[in-house]
Amino acid sequence: MKDFGLSVKKFLVSEDGPTAVEYAVMLALIVIVCLTAIQAIGTNANAKFEEVGNAIS
Repeated sequence: MKDFGLSVKKFLVSEDGPTAVEYAVMLALIVIVCLTAIQAIGTNANAKFEEVGNAIS
């Protein structure tokens, strides 16, 4: 049980936990930016396809 307590204390003192959280936040922001860019590209492509479709018919 003493070893478990020391392990928990060592984990809390180490900086690996905050680093993992920082990486998770950075990854979430990257995903949000990518999804926003994909949505914008999709909207523009859809508008262009509709324009071409209307021009053909």
